[in-house]
Amino acid sequence: MRNDRSICAVATAPGKGAIGVLRISGPRADEVNVVADAVLGRHLQPRVATYGPFLAADGSAIDYGLALLFPAPHSYTGETVLELQGHGGPVVMQMLLQRVLAAGAGVGLRLAAPGEFTERAFLNDKMDLAQAEAVSDLIEASTEQAARSATRSLQGVFSQQIGLIAEELLSLRMLVEATLDFPEEEIEFLENANALGRLAAIDAHLQKVLATARQGALLRQGLGVVLVGAPNVGKSSLLNALAGSEVAIVTPIAGTTRDRVTQAIAIGGVPLNIIDTAGLRETQDPIEQIGIERTWAEVARADVVVHLVDASAGGETAQADRTDSAGSADSSLFRAIDSRAPAGAARLVVVNKIDLAGERAAAIEGQVRLSALTGEGIDLMRETLLRLAGFQPGAEDVFTARERHLQALREALDHVAQARAHGRQGDQALDLFAEELRLSHRALGRITGEVTADDLLGVIFSRFCIGK
Repeated sequence: MRNDRSICAVATAPGKGAIGVLRISGPRADEVNVVADAVLGRHLQPRVATYGPFLAADGSAIDYGLALLFPAPHSYTGETVLELQGHGGPVVMQMLLQRVLAAGAGVGLRLAAPGEFTERAFLNDKMDLAQAEAVSDLIEASTEQAARSATRSLQGVFSQQIGLIAEELLSLRMLVEATLDFPEEEIEFLENANALGRLAAIDAHLQKVLATARQGALLRQGLGVVLVGAPNVGKSSLLNALAGSEVAIVTPIAGTTRDRVTQAIAIGGVPLNIIDTAGLRETQDPIEQIGIERTWAEVARADVVVHLVDASAGGETAQADRTDSAGSADSSLFRAIDSRAPAGAARLVVVNKIDLAGERAAAIEGQVRLSALTGEGIDLMRETLLRLAGFQPGAEDVFTARERHLQALREALDHVAQARAHGRQGDQALDLFAEELRLSHRALGRITGEVTADDLLGVIFSRFCIGK
């Protein structure tokens, strides 16, 4: 993105609303003032809301509203920013946008690209990259817990933790590299400076931040839960029970569900995408075959695969025995699911219809016994899903995180582990020890944007909404 020109965009969501906001940001105050003079017909006092007409080229009023001027650097972007707040009709906002673009044509004013206002805030040191990403996460939050976690990231909680670890690494790097500059002082440096002890503390701090970041990534991304099993084991009934509404059609006819049905729900503040799928069986029905193919496609990208079996069927089905050697259809299905599910996906067996089998609800390792019809055991199911997700309810220090953050933290941990291995070799490996510390420090820098490739910035900010 080019940051040498002024930009503008409608900052409120498309559609009708009580208020619409148009935002203009420019690196040079005189360019923004040209637009203000043309559209408002007056000079504005900084940070004072001024009411009046927004003028068309012929002097007639397009709309009436408030204008606010924020001189650089005291603005969201760090540049001079003008905000026009009018009525939120889509036609009037487009009329105002076209008028602003025409008024600023002589100074090179252009439409903003997605996320460009926040990108300029990052480039002008108004926020770091993790905070900038938290802006998008806050807008897109699907649960209250996710919104609170995004707010903590926006406030800089995540960045502060990264900064503390980076300072610890930098302090140790300075000692090591200073010692390398004076070889005669290298003797027993690692022991005298307690380098390995300090590195162990850094490792523990990184592990703690990574665990919290995993929680934040889960809140942001949600968990993909796929319900699979033979026809008529109660997958659609379980989806309805978890969702608390009649989302999927339920009938006693095998093969009722022909295509996947997805429902977003929240359990303990964690967003889950529950996917009901077609029953898995041999069939000659071409439509049902397509549904089964889509079932396997969902299994291949699931975070959690929930395999339902029927408690009322008796025998090995009720026992959910994976180790059956008789080659039954149910055991074959277990093996097929295991072979197609991702290596990192959690597996859960749900024995449904315990009301028909005269059993009680229970949750044991890898299995939940319940009745989707009566609701008995549904709370156990919810608790088990949260546990499989690795989420700790009630955590107040969680901040949002993304997969790139987790990758950077893992990379930093790997380099710390390599440094510890070199440290055990003694001072003769001090140069390798120093290099691993540098690489770990560099990995952390990618999280906050201290070390960031331009193409990564393009990917991150292009996913923002226009006007933000």
